[in-house]
Amino acid sequence: MLRNKEIRYFLIAISAISILAIGLATVMLSFEGVLFIVIVSVLFISCSLFFTKWRYQEIEKLSSYLRRITNGEYSLDVRDNYEGELSILKSDIYKVTLMLSEQGSLLKEDKIKLTNAISDISHQLKTPLTSMMLMADLLSDQELNGLKRVEFTRNIRVQLERMDWLVSTLLKLSKIDAGTVVFKQETFPVFQLIQKALEPVLIPMDIKQQTIKLDKDESVLLIGDFNWTSEALINILKNCVEHSGSGGTIKINYLENPLYTEIMIEDDGKGIAKEDLPYIFKRFYKGKNASEDSVGIGLAMAYSIITKQHGDIQVFSDTGKGTRFQIKFYKQVI
Repeated sequence: MLRNKEIRYFLIAISAISILAIGLATVMLSFEGVLFIVIVSVLFISCSLFFTKWRYQEIEKLSSYLRRITNGEYSLDVRDNYEGELSILKSDIYKVTLMLSEQGSLLKEDKIKLTNAISDISHQLKTPLTSMMLMADLLSDQELNGLKRVEFTRNIRVQLERMDWLVSTLLKLSKIDAGTVVFKQETFPVFQLIQKALEPVLIPMDIKQQTIKLDKDESVLLIGDFNWTSEALINILKNCVEHSGSGGTIKINYLENPLYTEIMIEDDGKGIAKEDLPYIFKRFYKGKNASEDSVGIGLAMAYSIITKQHGDIQVFSDTGKGTRFQIKFYKQVI
């Protein structure tokens, strides 16, 4: 305690004042008066030393507590529920400890998620890379006929396009997760949004001879980011096209009320198994009825875009009867 410079200065100051008071008392007062002042001075210095030592010990405990926190012991509770400066400091330190504990848990979860994501991405890239390496070896065969060469070249291109889509989608998702995407607050007709989202799926629908049922109503408006929202709808529509058979029908309905704008996309395909429904928006999750080319990331991206704009998406499905996606964009968020 005496190593503390402030405490030494304090003791010197009160000792000097006490000695000065005793000196003056010997001149001005009787022996009894001097003795009284001496006793009071000793008691005053003793009390000061006692409380200073106590506070110093409490500060040492707090220092020890902080060192243990830095070593990862976040379960410690230093609060004493009393009044005073030290109690307030203990309470504040405990709050910081809880905050550090929560941040530590979040960082641990993020590391696990990152590890799982890297593992999933590696798995998704490994399959097309292996396929392309095999076909590249076959293409190097000089005796390979022209038809096979064209087929292998086309397959390599398909795999490259798949990898390009996967990488670009993951980059978009990482931007959304990092909070670097600024979603605009635009007002636009839902009909225009759906037309924009349908463009990439018109050719696959034509190949499978699928039809689209869509009513034109440009009075229904939506507030959000036009480009990002169309990206979400594209992924949902792709899922509907992939899971609907030849000659299938995709229905799109939309409405607006004072609370929200709702978009419903429904197909008559093979549907989603009941046990898969809680996980279809999870990244890299592939349900029982998923196609072989499915990566399991399109619906996860749609979910992230919609929820980041304070929207909500739900899915209802019966195996063999089709799937319905219900999307709501709320006009005000409380």
